[in-house]
Amino acid sequence: MRMFDREALQDGVAPREVAAWSLYDFANSGYTTVVLTAVFSAYFVNVVAEGADWATLAWTLALSFSSLLIMLTAPAIGAWADTRGSKKFLIALCTLGCVAGTLCLYFAQPGTVGLALFLIVVSNCSFSMGETFNASFLPDLAKLVSMGKLSEWGWGVGYFGGMLTLGLSLAWVINAQASGQSAVQFVPITMLITAAVFAVAALPFFFVLKERAVINRSTHPVVGIGTAIAASFRKLADSWRESQQFPDFLRLLICGFSYQAGISVVIALAAIYAEQVMGFVQSETMMLIFLVNIAAAVGAFTFGYAQDWLGHRLALAMTLIGWIVMVLLAGIGESVGLFWVAAGLAGFCMGSSQSAGRAIAGLLAPPARRAEFFGLWAFATRLSAVVGPVTYGLVTWLTSGNHRLAILITGLFFVGGLILLLGLNVERGRQAAIASSR
Repeated sequence: MRMFDREALQDGVAPREVAAWSLYDFANSGYTTVVLTAVFSAYFVNVVAEGADWATLAWTLALSFSSLLIMLTAPAIGAWADTRGSKKFLIALCTLGCVAGTLCLYFAQPGTVGLALFLIVVSNCSFSMGETFNASFLPDLAKLVSMGKLSEWGWGVGYFGGMLTLGLSLAWVINAQASGQSAVQFVPITMLITAAVFAVAALPFFFVLKERAVINRSTHPVVGIGTAIAASFRKLADSWRESQQFPDFLRLLICGFSYQAGISVVIALAAIYAEQVMGFVQSETMMLIFLVNIAAAVGAFTFGYAQDWLGHRLALAMTLIGWIVMVLLAGIGESVGLFWVAAGLAGFCMGSSQSAGRAIAGLLAPPARRAEFFGLWAFATRLSAVVGPVTYGLVTWLTSGNHRLAILITGLFFVGGLILLLGLNVERGRQAAIASSR
């Protein structure tokens, strides 16, 4: 599919809107690539926390706490967005929060553990919420038969954004190291680069993409955002109970939780694993993550065609098998070359598996309640981001730094996701979603 073919889009959607929507993935991917994966994670463990035994666990706890906040608030805020047609407004606030939090990471220095963890929580909460509501635009833009392709294109474009930000940061790091600078000097500048790319690349989203809302007043009366947030616990319980009327969507949530727990480990701890187990230095780690992003972009674009042709469930199953192979290579393999192979496979599977899950969620979400149900999808994925990294962190803490055992245990999340996926019926779930909105 050529990305912007009009026949693939919903009526009234202009190709430039799809481009603007994809550019938000391009914009925010630098945050996960540089801050969470390639640079700041290892910088926090080795420099900010000064290599303490608890450093990896502290990092995973901060990410998990931010994920917990998203779990508890996303459904309520999503419901508010559904009644108001204000998803773009929420995304603007989230973008501002992530950019500002990343900018302030410039001030993270040795010993400033509290400041660094606070800023990670703020920026990661903002990123995650913005990503969730950006995903909820997908069914508004693409026709049913093309949703998988468009979702993959969004992820693929996003990985190019991650590569741009990482490439600019890598160029800075290599130049700084050549001039004798230490990580305390050059890592803070990469935070400024990341924030700047995010802010600039996100602008087309706000100026070009139109807000489209399917509002059901009978089930979503208009309320203020403060009221919605205050009632988030009740709303979460209500949304979870109502989701049980859609058993395939519910099964997808549990499946997504399982395999996303494993993906969360890779995103949050890849650089730490590379430096602690394989002995990589900062520039080598960044080049490794650059390879991962290239492979992820290839995987996203490739599976954009595959999942609409083979079926979303089969395409996702293939990527989960790939994740299981990757974990075995990384956990058992001793050579650096084999680790590079595992990293490439992880990248290829990352783009395709995350995109396939997002596309299936779009198919199974009731049209009048998309933001709310994507809020539930965020709940499942954020819960996975609590359980996955904390499990890894606890294993390394309890075993005095056995990262190989921790990554092998991570593989069980992918096995569980694959087993759950086998019972999912996408067509049945899609028909139930359509029937509920009539």
